[in-house]
Amino acid sequence: MGANLPVDVDRVRLELGRADGPAVSAAALLLTGAGRVRSGADLVARDQPGAPGDAVRHVATPDGAEAVEVDLAALPDSTERVALCAWTGSGTLGRVTGLRLRLVAAGSGTVLAHFDMAPRSETALVAGELYRREGRWRFRAVGQGYDHGFAGLAADFGLTPAPARAPRPGPAPRPAPPARPQTRGEELLPADMGERLSLRKQQVATSLRKGGLTGVTARVILVLDASGSMSGLYAKGTVARVAERMAAVAALLDDDGTMQAWTFATRPARLPDLHLGELPEWLRLHVRVGQLGVIGRKKRPKPRADGQVDMRTVGIQNEEQKVIADVRAYVRDHPVPLPTLVLFFSDGGVYRSKEIERELRAAADEPVFWQFVGLGRSHYGVLEYFDTLPGRTVDNVGFFAVDDVDQVADPELYDRLLSEFPLWLGAAREAGVLR
Repeated sequence: MGANLPVDVDRVRLELGRADGPAVSAAALLLTGAGRVRSGADLVARDQPGAPGDAVRHVATPDGAEAVEVDLAALPDSTERVALCAWTGSGTLGRVTGLRLRLVAAGSGTVLAHFDMAPRSETALVAGELYRREGRWRFRAVGQGYDHGFAGLAADFGLTPAPARAPRPGPAPRPAPPARPQTRGEELLPADMGERLSLRKQQVATSLRKGGLTGVTARVILVLDASGSMSGLYAKGTVARVAERMAAVAALLDDDGTMQAWTFATRPARLPDLHLGELPEWLRLHVRVGQLGVIGRKKRPKPRADGQVDMRTVGIQNEEQKVIADVRAYVRDHPVPLPTLVLFFSDGGVYRSKEIERELRAAADEPVFWQFVGLGRSHYGVLEYFDTLPGRTVDNVGFFAVDDVDQVADPELYDRLLSEFPLWLGAAREAGVLR
């Protein structure tokens, strides 16, 4: 689970197989970069066997199992992922033994990848996916389970039932889960900020549930780029709004209502811990870049409040490897029986790729997942292709970039932010990185 590899052939077949148990159905969802279908035509299944242009087709294997054949070269640019889904119409997938997915070169029949799955109570799952990275196709073993059948799975990717089709009779719908209790300190927030936080916690929970995670607890660490090129994003309030949105991740995952934080440029600096009830003041005092006040004709630093970092000491260049090393040292020196999720925001300009790669390779055996988010179109160096690099115990790094994070809605942001964390959790437990 979570392993990935390049796909160097144009036509492949994703085959589902089993040893025994109920029959398993297969379908493909053609997804945009936002992880959503565009319309019902992006579903390929037994009763809808082909996508427009026949780039994806539902087929049967010689042994009677279901499969999906994909012509990668014929897929439109708007299709960034092809997710293979599996479900059974008879109980849970836990009744199926020997459930497996094979990635096969359609022309030669060569098996490119084999993924064994062991579902339990799930009624549907995303078995694997083909995805674009840097203009090339790759395959990832996913294994994310869902409890509400294929309809619930598909709805999470934006596919809704056709209105003309009458729903089949069945049991009454399950009641919605109760609202998550308030995190410590949440009751101290201003009403409007508290309402935003509550809604965002629900969205974070939904995004995690898509990855098969419920009730997970993790330490969350925030890292904010404060290099010179970031000054415009700080001045517009973009970075403060990002930090507020990340507080919802910590509020849901970290049950003590506290998040550790760093800022960095030429040098890293540890910020005071963010306690949820102090969020407005924390954003005002600590989400900032270096500033100089003008007094008469002499420039003097503005006075600092208690706990504020002297941003002059942080500098203006990009030295990501130093803050990565700082965070790694903190995790080692403050062990907890939980995974750690690092949310790392930068506008790029990465030039220390060798040093960054050295730090993140060494961190692959540590209970930390590094989720990097690019705020713009700048050069991100090794961060853009790190998850394709071999030689690590597990893939411990995720990356995506957005042109304007303020224009990305919460559901999309949290889906992208948390899509690889569940995969890493499964792979890290299997590899013994997490216990």
